[in-house]
Amino acid sequence: MTKNATIVAGVGMIKFSKPGASDSYDEMGAAAIRAALADSGLGYEDVQQAYAGYVYGDSTSGQKALYHVGMTGIPVINVNNNCSTGSTALFLARQAIEHGVADCVLAVGFEQMQPGALGSHWTDRPTPFDDFDAETDALVGNSQVPLALRYFGGAGKSHMEKFGTKLNDFAKIRAKASRHATRNPLALFDREVTEDEVMAAPMMWEGVMTRLMACPPTCGGAAAILCSESFAKKHNIPTTVSIRAQSMTTDYASTFEAHDMMQVVGYDMTAGASKQVQEQSGIGIEEVDVVELHDCFAHNELITYEGLGLCPEGGAQQFIADGDNTYGGKFVTNPSGGLLSKGHPLGATGLAQCYELTHQLRGTAEARQVEGAKTALQHNLGLGGACVVTLYQAA
Repeated sequence: MTKNATIVAGVGMIKFSKPGASDSYDEMGAAAIRAALADSGLGYEDVQQAYAGYVYGDSTSGQKALYHVGMTGIPVINVNNNCSTGSTALFLARQAIEHGVADCVLAVGFEQMQPGALGSHWTDRPTPFDDFDAETDALVGNSQVPLALRYFGGAGKSHMEKFGTKLNDFAKIRAKASRHATRNPLALFDREVTEDEVMAAPMMWEGVMTRLMACPPTCGGAAAILCSESFAKKHNIPTTVSIRAQSMTTDYASTFEAHDMMQVVGYDMTAGASKQVQEQSGIGIEEVDVVELHDCFAHNELITYEGLGLCPEGGAQQFIADGDNTYGGKFVTNPSGGLLSKGHPLGATGLAQCYELTHQLRGTAEARQVEGAKTALQHNLGLGGACVVTLYQAA
């Protein structure tokens, strides 16, 4: 079957905020949509379908945000896939374009989060994390530690035990994120922190994680307009950036059968999705110039280097030491500052990554521009679980 090329026609994003300091979810979503429409030069009446992503909100919150921009009767599909929600909305929008269901589709993500650790809002029924919690209890214990920290701290601990990774390797990642964020006016935390400052932050899990190694709850919104190549030409939209390949994976049996916290947090989902986009596109990982990956914790950024294939398994420590994760190295990872510094409003994160990479491939990322960027890779992970990897190319 012939598939239509998918063009990124417009992107929009608002500066992320701490809980209690943001507008309401619907206003943030609407602001991001308006910014994406303005970037594309299109009107809302041109949009034929919309996919709205959020995790913490009532049903049809997508309509609440979209109706501020227009009420044209189009299909609106609400999406919730944990931390990969934004890229899941993008995945669905891209499928609609690729298979000729629509010629112009909007993906928007937003989140109005509450302070403190993530938790379930439904306590009268089984949670999607029951099996994950049971495996985590068996492997690392520490039930007094917040859920997300146990998962990703446990994965980092597993990597430390297998490959000799040190706590300061995670601190180096956090310091790198802050250096990148100083160049990004949309980053929530734009102050540079040193490796020593990260190591000196309060210890959240002795020998495993300090406070600065975790991303905070964040509020925000981001959006993207995708269209077919024929639609772009008809409406004089530049075809500068396209999605060349995209894959979504969910958990494999190894998530629990491997009895390894790296697998519990989606290492094999990442590896599988990365392999699939390389096979779909015929583009090898070594050809990628810039990467936005899911650094909800510095620990996850480190193991994701290996999961995506940016370095060999067990090679992340050397990869970091060589500076291959930053400007002047092999792959500039998270030039935006990533989730650690830019912030992580769950529903918006995947679309904020799309925003960043689109500007990188257009050459409009200003102070954070990766010189000569032509190929970009996006990785967005949600436990429970789903992983979306997207490969973009500049014309």
